[in-house]
Amino acid sequence: MRREIEIKLPVHDARTLRRRLAELGFRRVSRRYFERNALFDFAGRALRKKGSLLRLRTEPGRSLLTFKGPRIGSGRFKERAEIEARLRDAAEVAGILESLGMEIAFRYEKYRTLYRRKADPPHAEAAFDETPIGTYLEIEGPKRWIDEVAQGLGYARREYITASYGRLYLGWCKAHRQQAGDMVFRARVVADKGPRRTDAARRRTAGCLTREGPGAKVSKSASMDL
Repeated sequence: MRREIEIKLPVHDARTLRRRLAELGFRRVSRRYFERNALFDFAGRALRKKGSLLRLRTEPGRSLLTFKGPRIGSGRFKERAEIEARLRDAAEVAGILESLGMEIAFRYEKYRTLYRRKADPPHAEAAFDETPIGTYLEIEGPKRWIDEVAQGLGYARREYITASYGRLYLGWCKAHRQQAGDMVFRARVVADKGPRRTDAARRRTAGCLTREGPGAKVSKSASMDL
């Protein structure tokens, strides 16, 4: 079990941010790829009530099952214990979880591009995330390293975001008077052309969608701490 430490930063200008990452010595270590995430929980939301989660993630070439424990502390960083395993067959694992009485409580999607530097500590990286509700840079690593990178990118500590994508999504839905459900894209962005879409165009494909349909009751599971 390792301890995950991270923050999110709002991306206002993607081109400027990528340039600043390059100036700090970061290099892209992955092509832009699409992620599907499903959070599993019991009907009574036992994991959510404990502040924990179980996530099944699928992306090109691999699938991951991740358990995250309750948040540790309440400072400017998001810190929690994490256990992660790579899977051969995500569908089979999903079936096992459902057989144990679990169900998908929340789905969310994003496009991610990873950036790293050779001399940085293990697990230290910057992830450029394009989500249905906006674009964010997620920085993970030691606390001092996070502060140094954020400052080098021109961010102040008051701009640190420790809220989960789930909570950011709920805030977006509330601000746009949309019903909360799953944070998914209404239309997939073409992988090679997507980065050149404007934030406004991307938001027009944002999904505050329920699996049950537009008239369904809002699910409390959307507030799960992702």
